[in-house]
Amino acid sequence: MASNALASSYNNNIRPLLDAVDRLRHLKVTQEGIQLPTIVVVGDQSRGKSSVLESLAGITLPHGQGICTRVPLIMSLQGDSDSTEPSLHLEYGDKTVTTSEDEIAAAINTATVEIAGTGKGISGKPITLVVKKKSVPDLTLVDLPGITRVPVQGQPSDIYQQISKIIMEYITPKESIILNVLSATVDFPTCESIRMSREVDQLGERTLAVVTKSDKTPEGLLEKVTVDDVHIGLGYVCVRNRIGKETCKQARVEEERLFKSHPLLSRLDKSMTGIPVLAERLTQIQASTIAKCLPDIVKKIDDKLDQSMSKLNSMPRNLSTMSDALKVLMCIIKLVRGSLENLLIRGEFDEFPDDNSLHGTARIAEMLHNYHSAVPEKCPTTDKLFLMEEVRVIQEAKAIRLPNFLPRSAFLILLKNKINTISHMPLELVETVWTYVEKIATQMMLRHCDNYPQLKLASQRAIQGLIDKMRDRSCKFVKDMIGMELVSDYTVRLFGHIKKQYICVGRFCLVSKSIQIW
Repeated sequence: MASNALASSYNNNIRPLLDAVDRLRHLKVTQEGIQLPTIVVVGDQSRGKSSVLESLAGITLPHGQGICTRVPLIMSLQGDSDSTEPSLHLEYGDKTVTTSEDEIAAAINTATVEIAGTGKGISGKPITLVVKKKSVPDLTLVDLPGITRVPVQGQPSDIYQQISKIIMEYITPKESIILNVLSATVDFPTCESIRMSREVDQLGERTLAVVTKSDKTPEGLLEKVTVDDVHIGLGYVCVRNRIGKETCKQARVEEERLFKSHPLLSRLDKSMTGIPVLAERLTQIQASTIAKCLPDIVKKIDDKLDQSMSKLNSMPRNLSTMSDALKVLMCIIKLVRGSLENLLIRGEFDEFPDDNSLHGTARIAEMLHNYHSAVPEKCPTTDKLFLMEEVRVIQEAKAIRLPNFLPRSAFLILLKNKINTISHMPLELVETVWTYVEKIATQMMLRHCDNYPQLKLASQRAIQGLIDKMRDRSCKFVKDMIGMELVSDYTVRLFGHIKKQYICVGRFCLVSKSIQIW
């Protein structure tokens, strides 16, 4: 029987291959990014897509004016030889709704409203219709919204872009079989669905064109499908869909009569007319697609398995006792210490050759160099007030003394002023260095305890507390050193510099070659 064409062809020819794909589908490998061969029905609006799909699967779908299919409808046909009554249910979101053959259309409309709203908008969230019945092949058919360019009242202004995005998502995988539905009443090159399918399947290797409404415009149809201006690689099949309240059986009888008796349509080759032929072609094409894609699918599954095993092996082992946790913690601390020694002491950057921010010894050397260069800039000797402060201090330290001898009190005052001018710089250097060390230590700790996220926050707090203590200790040491410089008059370079300035002042203030009063 015509209505059983798809099932009988399936059972006789490609059952072993599709059984393998069916097992993979039940394992939900598509959720892992592994695409499986799927028949995707595309076409411009009101070209008869849903009618073709229900003719193939024997399922009644919603009909009407405008966009009937507002969400992707994934029909999963599952053969169940033990079933005496058909079992149908819808899956969408977190819901599972049981329905029947007579209520399929109404149930799909209800689910569509819940997903896409009561208006005329569309949604990319799919509805899955699962059909379990006797003598039905395990096959997945996808009906997508019809392509429309001009939005009507109630549709969003970007309806074309939304539909195009959904269609491209489904037809782009090379495992998809594109069932491009065209109407005999239009010029094929003007169809948007042709442009989309050629964009992802330029050679037409996985595109089959179905010409609907053959009885409406039989004139010129033979030329259209034989000339093939749009380069459909898998060819054409002309069909007549159900009209009005015809049953599937009645529609197939009328279709057969049409292509046998019509003066123009009867000239079409019998290998390209009728739903039974379409069913046979689809099973053959899908068998070829499965045979071609199955090795690649197996390879992808193996790759995914290897990746999962690698992730599993890299995951931390279960810590059931305090002793186990302590061992892991000590191991992490040892690894962090080794990394810090390499980066901050030995200058070994093998782990991070391209990340200059982690080359610790080089960055600290830069900080010291910048500090060394900045200190003289804080002690200018060429401005307009050159020596004026020294003159003032020496004048205030007057006493009866030998000439050309700098008073110790004046020297200490000048030394203290110089030290006070730059005393903040060593403290700033300490702050900069320890901030940098804290950054590196934190990065290394987070890196080595990546498998133990519960340790990250605690380790960050521990590192921050330790660095704060070391920073305070370093600041205290620097302050002590500065304090010692303030009370000591022993210098090398600085004393020589002040002595030169004093000689200049002495010459300037010389009044007598003998005893002078300072």
